[in-house]
Amino acid sequence: MIGSLRGVLLDRTARGDVLVEVGGVGYRVQVPTSAHARIGDPGSPVFLHVHTHVRDDAIILYGFPTSEERECFDALLGAHGVGPGVALAILSVHSPAALRRAVATDDVDALTLVPGVGKKTAARLLLELKSRLDVPDGEPGLVAVGSAGPLGIIGIGGSPRAEVRAALAGLGYGADEVREATQALPDEGGVEDLLRVALRTLATAR
Repeated sequence: MIGSLRGVLLDRTARGDVLVEVGGVGYRVQVPTSAHARIGDPGSPVFLHVHTHVRDDAIILYGFPTSEERECFDALLGAHGVGPGVALAILSVHSPAALRRAVATDDVDALTLVPGVGKKTAARLLLELKSRLDVPDGEPGLVAVGSAGPLGIIGIGGSPRAEVRAALAGLGYGADEVREATQALPDEGGVEDLLRVALRTLATAR
């Protein structure tokens, strides 16, 4: 596995990849578009933290100017339904600090700025990334009882299952989807934990 590359930047394209020469060998690396200006111009020395992605038909390198960006990329890949393309798109729009801030404040609108990320996917990602990015769970929640959260979902003060049903309905899921997701919930757990389970169930069913 390749963990980093240090060499000379030979070329970069509008597609988001760069060509780095290391010891006479050119490595094609996918990088966030936000990193292009920081990498420098062709002919400049460059160092990239690399994630090596192995597929049946290809080995693809994803590079980042900082280790924090690569760590965020790895955390995003661990989330359900997120592939390298989506993870790279998120880091092209948000810096690691901005991403953590969005997760801490349940800012769905920030994640929907990323092409291909809708409101439902963004809500599920916010829940999953709190643990993967070590974001404290003390900020206003997605379904805070008796108050309107960033999604505009108002807690109804009932049972955790009722809160989850209200949250899913507020996210735009239909009655059949809400019923299917809540039937699969465990008997015990907090609202946010149950909502995370329900969103994963809905994502798997699609």
